[in-house]
Amino acid sequence: MRKAYGETLAQLGKERDDIVVLDGDLSKSTKTEIFAREFPERFFDLGISEQDIMSTASGLALSGKTVFASSFAIFATGRAYNQVRNNICYMNLNVKIVATHAGISIGEDGSSHQALEDISLMRGIPNMRVIAPADSTTTREVIKFVANAPGPFYVRLLRPDAPVIYEKPQFRFGEAVRLRDGNDVSIFTHGFLLHITLEASELLEKRGIKARVYDHPTIKPIDENSIDEAALETKGIVVAEDHHIFGGLGSSIAEYVVTHNPIKMELIGTENFGQSGSTDMVYKEYGFTPIYIADRVERLLDRI
Repeated sequence: MRKAYGETLAQLGKERDDIVVLDGDLSKSTKTEIFAREFPERFFDLGISEQDIMSTASGLALSGKTVFASSFAIFATGRAYNQVRNNICYMNLNVKIVATHAGISIGEDGSSHQALEDISLMRGIPNMRVIAPADSTTTREVIKFVANAPGPFYVRLLRPDAPVIYEKPQFRFGEAVRLRDGNDVSIFTHGFLLHITLEASELLEKRGIKARVYDHPTIKPIDENSIDEAALETKGIVVAEDHHIFGGLGSSIAEYVVTHNPIKMELIGTENFGQSGSTDMVYKEYGFTPIYIADRVERLLDRI
């Protein structure tokens, strides 16, 4: 996803001279270095100074630029929250925050770098839209979309190489993608957990349970039509995400269904700080595995 981001930025830079890119001494990791090599005069490395990145992005946006600002998710959202809120979103400026290394999937970097509340922080700010693509194909489409859509966006990318789910682009802003059919239960997910959730649905089928799987990349605004469809046509909703269960996609869906079509739900996510270890190790520790997701689905059905 990160490489797709950098390559798409460079392509957009060839097509438009209003695009500028800011980074915080992490361009090799965020892959904005790809843009920097092509357009050094439109790339600005502001160092380990995330608050300055967001404030500078605001000034550039006010001068008519389309600004992409990147860093690790923990810094772009946590360290620079006040600047994102008051400088970017309050004035509804044309700044695209594309943050990488979100979730516990960054593994060995440990809890200090594992952004598990970034979606909650960003979706709580008026005017901010939040997108979390699941593979490189979707990432390319998301970056093209936000470059052309006015106003602030938060795009959440992860570090590990994610399997390609989509051979052809299917991203539509504000819409979920239904990847598997089933009338027993609906599972919503985003990001790196999509391919794991699809594996869980195959396990469930072997257990006699037909699970409907939705990729829900646009976390704000949510896809109310797909959620209504799931609530009315299946027995329960499970949400799996590499994020806290507080304030993420699961919270968004729960907030909606409780006032529209109430239904039993299970939220799979973290509830505390993360730990250091390989992605596989920490995912196993926190239940981000096909077997655990399948077991939680069965637990939900047992409550119905």
